[in-house]
Amino acid sequence: MAKPAPAAPPEHARFRYFDLVMAAFVVVLVLSNVIGAAKLSTVAGFTFGAGILFFPLSYVIGDVLTEVYGYARARRVIWAGFAALVFMAVMSFVVVALPPSASWTGQAAYEQVFGQVPRIVLASITAFWAGEFVNSYVMAKMKVWTKGEKLWTRTIGSTVVGQGVDSLLFYPIAFLGVWETSDVVLVMVTNWALKVGWEAVLTPVTYRVVAFLKKREGVEIFDTDTDFSPFAARETREG
Repeated sequence: MAKPAPAAPPEHARFRYFDLVMAAFVVVLVLSNVIGAAKLSTVAGFTFGAGILFFPLSYVIGDVLTEVYGYARARRVIWAGFAALVFMAVMSFVVVALPPSASWTGQAAYEQVFGQVPRIVLASITAFWAGEFVNSYVMAKMKVWTKGEKLWTRTIGSTVVGQGVDSLLFYPIAFLGVWETSDVVLVMVTNWALKVGWEAVLTPVTYRVVAFLKKREGVEIFDTDTDFSPFAARETREG
């Protein structure tokens, strides 16, 4: 039996946990790019970027945001994450470029850890922006199509598409012409599969978090009349 579409929440509805979820999203996003992005790790003969262990959490949180609070509010969070990444990149460039004191001996290590290749930074920010918006759009549309049922189909389905866009943008922009084309394709497909796999593994966690937030916030939002432009200014038009 189809669920009745509940009335939209008030235009300026206040949510108890929205700010906390947004903070978690931005923290995971920035830290996975700062701490994990530069390290390659080998486990059981398989080499991968360490950041892949934690970056997919941003997609999980993005799914939770769209499922619970709707696309329009998820859009605000994506822009907050985008701004945080841009600020992180600018701050890294400035701090690394500042001349070190003669008594400080950590410049080389600092450059190795926080020095960033502009091309990779551009790739990361571009891929995040496009991938997250696609992920949220697919998530919102699938919720309407499935009438709010079968959450797992839209969490995994939106990640398949969103992470696909992310990978299709990041690896060619960052490494095409630097790596062999075959290596770019191999790493792109492998990392995409790993990220989708993480989403599937974390599905039970997503179910619990979504159920908790919906109960506490008292909402069930369907984006039936939402402006899906990434640049739309109005916060809510969902019904």
